[in-house]
Amino acid sequence: MEDLLAQELKSFGADAVKETRAGVSFAGNLEAAYRACLWSRIANRILLPIKTFPAQTPEELYEGACSITWSDHLSVTGTLAVDFTSSQSRIVHTQYGALKTKDAIVDQFRSRMGQRPSVDVSYPDIRVNVYVLRDEACVSIDLSGESLHRRGYREQGVSASLKENLAAAILYRVRWPETAAAGGALVDPMCGSGTLPIEAALMAADSAPGLGRKYFGFSGWRGHCQDIWDKLVTEAQERRARGLQHIPPIAGYDSDSRAVRIALANVERAGLRGKVHVEKRDLSAASPPRSTAPTQGLVVVNPPYGERLGDVEELLPLYKCFGKVLLEKFSGWNATVLTGNVDLAKAIGLRAVRVNTLYNGALECRLVTFKVDPARVFRAVQYEKDAAPDKNTVRVPGRSEKLSEGADMFANRLRKNLRQLRGWAQREGIYCYRVYDADIPEYAVAVDLYERWVYVQEYEPPKTIDREKARARLGDVRDVVPEVLGVDPDHLFFRVRRRQKGGNQYRKENAAGYFQEVHEDRFIFLVNFTDYLDTGLFLDHRRTRSLIRDLAGGRRFLNLFAYTGTATVYAAGGGATATTSVDSSNTYLSWARKNLALNGFGESRHEYIRADCMEWLRHEKRRYGLIFIDPPTFSNSKQRDDVFDLQRDYVELVRLAAQRLDSDGILMYANNYRRFKMNTETLHPLNIEDITAATIARDFARNPRIHKCWKITKK
Repeated sequence: MEDLLAQELKSFGADAVKETRAGVSFAGNLEAAYRACLWSRIANRILLPIKTFPAQTPEELYEGACSITWSDHLSVTGTLAVDFTSSQSRIVHTQYGALKTKDAIVDQFRSRMGQRPSVDVSYPDIRVNVYVLRDEACVSIDLSGESLHRRGYREQGVSASLKENLAAAILYRVRWPETAAAGGALVDPMCGSGTLPIEAALMAADSAPGLGRKYFGFSGWRGHCQDIWDKLVTEAQERRARGLQHIPPIAGYDSDSRAVRIALANVERAGLRGKVHVEKRDLSAASPPRSTAPTQGLVVVNPPYGERLGDVEELLPLYKCFGKVLLEKFSGWNATVLTGNVDLAKAIGLRAVRVNTLYNGALECRLVTFKVDPARVFRAVQYEKDAAPDKNTVRVPGRSEKLSEGADMFANRLRKNLRQLRGWAQREGIYCYRVYDADIPEYAVAVDLYERWVYVQEYEPPKTIDREKARARLGDVRDVVPEVLGVDPDHLFFRVRRRQKGGNQYRKENAAGYFQEVHEDRFIFLVNFTDYLDTGLFLDHRRTRSLIRDLAGGRRFLNLFAYTGTATVYAAGGGATATTSVDSSNTYLSWARKNLALNGFGESRHEYIRADCMEWLRHEKRRYGLIFIDPPTFSNSKQRDDVFDLQRDYVELVRLAAQRLDSDGILMYANNYRRFKMNTETLHPLNIEDITAATIARDFARNPRIHKCWKITKK
């Protein structure tokens, strides 16, 4: 939610706003800090850093805390509490770290004044926040005092209640403020304790979320200025009074009587009686508010999504019912669903227009947004186990006959692979994976499952193989695959993979422009099964992308030969401070830009450069904390006079890229040229570690030579 928080802070008059992993830093006067405490719908806490110092040991932590003049912040008769966290540091025991910091504070008071402040973990005069990262401590005053998601209106929740700031993030992501300003309505058909409708009303009313709070961390802080705070509160009260006159229709329904009672009480405490309608109503009876034009509005819901397979199967009817209600009652509206299970969202039966990743506590969720339009209906994924077909009979439209001995052998192997991989894929949350890779030499194809689609690549048979036999075997594949994998035959795509001998390795094959959205990890990508030899998502580099995500936090990321930007999406999702994607193709850069946009990453921190990568590196001056290079075996792009040859040019390529690394930067270098030889001596003095084994997932274990990957750092 960092980009949403950054936008908020800028609107509060903050300066030097910078997104970091799981937070945003900014500069400003005391009024800007107070305004963030009062008005931020996204932030958990507002921290005022007062000192940083090395803290490799508890003794260094104690001495560093002692070096702060605590009487500037707290009275000797006041109260305090200490929160402590650490990451990638030697001090790992958080309670012990908090205790050492507390001891340093009270010992300083005792030595200077003969008495000490008390500890109050609930509502202290100041709450001290200590964060130790890579053995360096940052000590801050927590101006918020307790998490800002506690608005003051919710005293009792229901199971799996949504935090208020997450609800606000959902509403921001789907542009509810713009919908409300245009007079559109909001309906939550499974509202629980009413958090989403209440947050929607507070937004529409221009009501500061902090107005209902009884406690802020700056109240007992010695740097507090009451006059500034009083001025901001008065301004917020005036804005709320005006805004309450213009709230559009907002309704919450729930089939649970207890949840409805709790929601009504929360609405009352939020001061929204008569502004938010809450009613006991089954999902199937949900409908737009009567005063609303049927084509305007937003349906937003946080339904149950289960964490076990049995839960998922039980919840399927609920999601299917929701999809039916949308099409029957809310045509023309927008709808958004927060779910921890994307497969359940597919059961709604509408193609998503956007998918964002959000965390509900520690649980990774997807916010799936739809346009409720019959033209966007697709056949929902069938989760019920299909009855196993007779192994010698294949059912294909217009055909019912016994399989040949070879086709039977191929079908059995494909069925066995699917049985072994399906459970793994479900456990790992993998939606696109390789099911078969020339396991039987006579059937030399690769079969990749992309959710509801199958992409089959036929390896070009050698000249010694009879062409008619090869064609017949390909016909067997075409007949067997839809039946065994349980996909619509119309969702089966074929390509012949020939050895490339010139031109660009990723040249265009056709121009159908047939794109689909598929999911990987918590991200969404566009793939194309018709126009190019490759789909736009290299499945064998799934683990490589995950490594990039894990390494990207706080680093500037460079993606050379960026292709469709899938690695850039992972880096952005991992908290990269900025990304640069370089490719010689406008088509692929446009594709990359769309992939980032689909995942909620705007243009502000992400740049796309059309250039020959080698030539661009010779002139680039910036440094990067993480670089990824996955070059083609050869390329004769229009941006260079000669042909790029991987084996010939890799040394210069790696050296140029290494020159652009930060001192502690990491270069990930990969390629899929099977005859490639890495000569580490020619790249001395770089550290080169072969990490190929760590990047080969289970579905490619049968073909571990699919690619090679190295981790390169400076000595």
